[in-house]
Amino acid sequence: MKIQEGQVKIHDGLAIGKAGDRDLEADLFLPPLDGSERPAILFVHGGGWREGDRSQLRGYAILLARLGFVTLCTSYRLSTEAVWPAQIKDINCALSYLRTNSDSLGIDKERVGVSGNSAGGHLALMAATKIKKFGGQGYNNNESSYVKAVCALYPPARIKKLDNTDPLDNAFLALMGEEAEQGDYDAASPINYINKHYVPTMLVHGSKDNVVSLRDSNDLYKKLLKYNIPAEMHIFSEEDHAFDGKNEYGRVVADLQSLFFLKYL
Repeated sequence: MKIQEGQVKIHDGLAIGKAGDRDLEADLFLPPLDGSERPAILFVHGGGWREGDRSQLRGYAILLARLGFVTLCTSYRLSTEAVWPAQIKDINCALSYLRTNSDSLGIDKERVGVSGNSAGGHLALMAATKIKKFGGQGYNNNESSYVKAVCALYPPARIKKLDNTDPLDNAFLALMGEEAEQGDYDAASPINYINKHYVPTMLVHGSKDNVVSLRDSNDLYKKLLKYNIPAEMHIFSEEDHAFDGKNEYGRVVADLQSLFFLKYL
């Protein structure tokens, strides 16, 4: 894809469904040139499931929209609002919105991908599992939330039930809630859903990540290869968590995303 001339068309604060008792909002980015049957990408922000907002990945959404992708940055309920699986239900609601409105947005509903950073990477990976029980209060509950490819940046591949940890520092506990048991944690871990039916996956991680261990992506990558799933693993030497916040790295990651999604969407 070549960069399209003109301005990306931005629609902020769209109500795309329900998140509990409130509206689920998202920002939509349309390529400069009108079109139909275009690929689309949903972007999911990070923040340990308890902070952050949909503006976090706005730069990626704009860059990819300039290349012809319809992009959407969505919000979701944080762990301070609701425990798991509220978050993935909201992501699936956003995916259903894209597919439901595919004609008016000029999207090919069979060419929808998802990308996320950190906690958003975890949610992106879970969105690619096709687990129907995670359906949300969708914009159209009859529309599928299927995705064709997924990109995850420094994602937690395992949701860990930690003992002897300060609850205020335990993002996993905040996500899962006090009542969750080990089986619930396992059911929220993307690595447990990798099988021969999983979708093409791109992983990006810094080798010195002090928040999410590189091992999470390495283990996930090995399991993808075990099942012959098309997979890419990009390790950035000596870089810590969220290294792509630096402009020069963000541009490189955006280029990697565009090549990956161009190939698999």
